Amino acid sequence: MSLSSMTGFAESAGGHAGVSWRWEVKSVNGRGLDLRLRIPPGLDGIEAPARKLAGSRFTRGSLQVSLTIEPQDCARGLKIDAAALAAVVKLSREIAAETGLAPARVDGLLALKGVIVADEAVPMDEAARAHRDAAILESLAMAFDALAKARANEGAKLSALLAAQLDDVARLTEEAGAQAATQPAALKGRLEAQLQDLLAGGAVTPDRLAQEVALLAAKADVREELDRLAAHVHDARAMLKDGQGVGRKLDFLAQEFNREANTLCSKSADIALTRTGLSLKAAIDQFREQSQNVE
Repeated sequence: MSLSSMTGFAESAGGHAGVSWRWEVKSVNGRGLDLRLRIPPGLDGIEAPARKLAGSRFTRGSLQVSLTIEPQDCARGLKIDAAALAAVVKLSREIAAETGLAPARVDGLLALKGVIVADEAVPMDEAARAHRDAAILESLAMAFDALAKARANEGAKLSALLAAQLDDVARLTEEAGAQAATQPAALKGRLEAQLQDLLAGGAVTPDRLAQEVALLAAKADVREELDRLAAHVHDARAMLKDGQGVGRKLDFLAQEFNREANTLCSKSADIALTRTGLSLKAAIDQFREQSQNVE
């Protein structure tokens, strides 16, 4: 399975029974699947099927779905706007009275803008409405399929980016391992300096010396953190390969990455290892930011 992003855009259009329509579907990041549907009045019956169509194709993302619908020109009738006609007749009589000219003819009045307007389409019966709604939903399914394709295309780019970021994390983890191997020597020198300070104040008991050695040894040992980081890299690569609905898992794993990197930095007794740890945290933060786009 290929990785899928949560961002994308698609549209579709159609026509049936004297009406035409256009769907626009936009998807952005979301914790779950959130469908916001905007449809004209009188089409409430398509809302539940529309949500079912979305649920069958997507698991995460905030979807903004809008439908515009209007009668086709061939389905429009004409009618006279009685109020507009009355207004122009009154105005025509007033002008005739003031100027002495003959009143306007009917054909002239009807030619004025706003007197004759397009009538609404002929009301549909229940069967015709059902066929129209089915055609509208079919167009929506096409728009959702196009959106899924767009999200998959974006996901392919995202997968390559995440893989490169994981390579950076793996490289920095190996670098940190090499630097951690040099810590015992640095700690030995630090311990010797501390012992000199302790001895200057009097005798040092064996228990106190053992405590100091144990504390420094525990602080210097980052093998567990390095092993966990390497294991997390392996797991993340497996998730990218699987691809299906791994967004939440990747986000959680990125938090685990960060926890281990923080511990590594806190245990560091060497400036070079600290710098590598900080670079590691930056790479992990970039990985987490991108993983939040994954479905």
